[in-house]
Amino acid sequence: MTLHGADTISAMAVPEQTQTQVCYRHPSRETGVRCSSCERPICTDCMVYAAVGIKCPECAGRVTGAKGAARRVQRGAATGAGGLVTKSLIGVNVAVFLLQVAQSPDGLRRASGEIFRDGALYGPLVADGEWWRLLTSAFLHANLIHLGLNMLMLWWFGRALEGLLGRGRFLGLYLVSALAGAAGALLVNPAAFTVGASGAIFGILGAGVVLERRRIYVFGGGALGVVLLNVLFTFAVPNISIGGHFGGLVGGALAVLALAGFGAGHPAYRRIDLIAVASLAGVAALSVAVAYLRVRGYA
Repeated sequence: MTLHGADTISAMAVPEQTQTQVCYRHPSRETGVRCSSCERPICTDCMVYAAVGIKCPECAGRVTGAKGAARRVQRGAATGAGGLVTKSLIGVNVAVFLLQVAQSPDGLRRASGEIFRDGALYGPLVADGEWWRLLTSAFLHANLIHLGLNMLMLWWFGRALEGLLGRGRFLGLYLVSALAGAAGALLVNPAAFTVGASGAIFGILGAGVVLERRRIYVFGGGALGVVLLNVLFTFAVPNISIGGHFGGLVGGALAVLALAGFGAGHPAYRRIDLIAVASLAGVAALSVAVAYLRVRGYA
């Protein structure tokens, strides 16, 4: 039986940054965004979304100095400062893979063992009631290269998106994207064993495309280019779950739109209320519904 790993593209796929300007308040951070009033370059931490354009803290009248720093420290407890969720997700994926290796007679070369058998995505078993596979499959990997490529992509792009959205929003988007990736994989090929975090990672990229279309340059303006290169890689390399990649891409785009109230607000600064949570849950429910409709005949 063929194993379909949801791989992503390697480091060579990331386009080189053409922006060389740096934030006027944080010289170590490159940015492609300028204040709409004074035109000084500003990073994501300094952007203030005003009624007209994006402004720097001074032009927007934001509190600066010691008082402003204290507020930012308090806000950092709920935001993605430090990439805590991204690092935790990488840690969980690596820990699960080490358990796979410990159970596998083939070691690092090929995944097997009880964890793999009980958690991999497989349509007939999902139809038989093992719905947890829609999520657990996103934390399993076929081999060391598969794991390494996915974790590298998560490290590169996950931290940037988490820094913009905050920890809670980012984790919700990641898990919803994983469910959407699983639904896409089942939609295209329900009879294949599918594993890998790249459905969720494609969700991060899909969110980045939506944000950058709204001039929120979370990936420095290169989100669409990264997605296109990864799509080419998806079709060029065998044994990759095409449905898993495209499902995650769509799921991430819908998830970030849900967080933004489908155009009613900003995904990072809009208050998380019942409508936002229900919208995000709705994307997750839609993914599960697609999976159910595809595999119900296998029961």
